[in-house]
Amino acid sequence: MRLLLDTHALIWWLAGDEALSPVAREAIADEANSVAVSAASAMEVATKFRIGKLLDAALLAHDFEQIVAAQGFAELAITVRHARLAGAMTIAHKDPFDRLLIAQAQAEDMALVSNEALFDGFAVQRIW
Repeated sequence: MRLLLDTHALIWWLAGDEALSPVAREAIADEANSVAVSAASAMEVATKFRIGKLLDAALLAHDFEQIVAAQGFAELAITVRHARLAGAMTIAHKDPFDRLLIAQAQAEDMALVSNEALFDGFAVQRIW
């Protein structure tokens, strides 16, 4: 299975945080699955760290690529198609990071690892 981690799922995985559900933890740890992290998550972490909303994420904000690679996770770039799909979504949810993650999961046929139940209404498989 191809997985795309939501930003909070990545942070909780790295921290060993029990907020990450057992189902999500098992799916990420399963070597049969390929796990990807979006460029949108890199931007979200850097932005939220800069404005003081993710103060505990200093290392991740500064060494995102190395940390993701060390976990064996693939980087998922944002394409023009991803951006177009995200921008065209008719949803009340305005978070641009979530929109991009939904669009990427749809376009790349990936399961989204997230606790965001809102994602269930957007033709993506959500693992939690």
